[in-house]
Amino acid sequence: MFTGIIETVGIIEKIEQEQANLHYYVSSHLSSALKIDQSVAHNGVCLTVVGIEEGMHKVTAIQETLTKSNLGTLQVGDLINIERCTLLNGRLDGHIVQGHVDQTATCTQKEDQDGSWLLTFEYDPSLQNITVEKGSITVNGVSLTVVNSKENSFSVAVIPYTLENTNLQKLNVGDTVNLEFDIVGKYVAKIMALRG
Repeated sequence: MFTGIIETVGIIEKIEQEQANLHYYVSSHLSSALKIDQSVAHNGVCLTVVGIEEGMHKVTAIQETLTKSNLGTLQVGDLINIERCTLLNGRLDGHIVQGHVDQTATCTQKEDQDGSWLLTFEYDPSLQNITVEKGSITVNGVSLTVVNSKENSFSVAVIPYTLENTNLQKLNVGDTVNLEFDIVGKYVAKIMALRG
């Protein structure tokens, strides 16, 4: 379980392919503090640490994960948002995040609003995921508040601190991001669908 509050930004140092799987070697100031078998969110994707070496940690993404997220598009040198799982004795500063990406979206607008940034994303509505204004959304693992919610798109307003301390700083129009929709909203949508 995560909160969407990014702890650090790591750098992809090496990528190895093994059959359909990709192994990512990530360096960050948290890497040496991690343990094998620990669950860590990478761009919002919950991955298991499978190795620690020389200031890097290693995680593996299987084909299912690569299909449903933007991890397959990552290259050596790219920045990746990192969050360790939440402690049960702490505050929930973001929102409840599972680390299970629902789908990807494309950035269609990045607008400087004189002190903040308005980011707009479009996604495939056929998967029946929804956003609501003032609701929560996770973009590349970052907990954000939805504005301008539409059937297949939404915007988020990002403060300078969040932009500077996540990989959203490198986001450009046309880039693909991971989305995890609010768990409460997903349950409500499922119940409504079952009721017809």
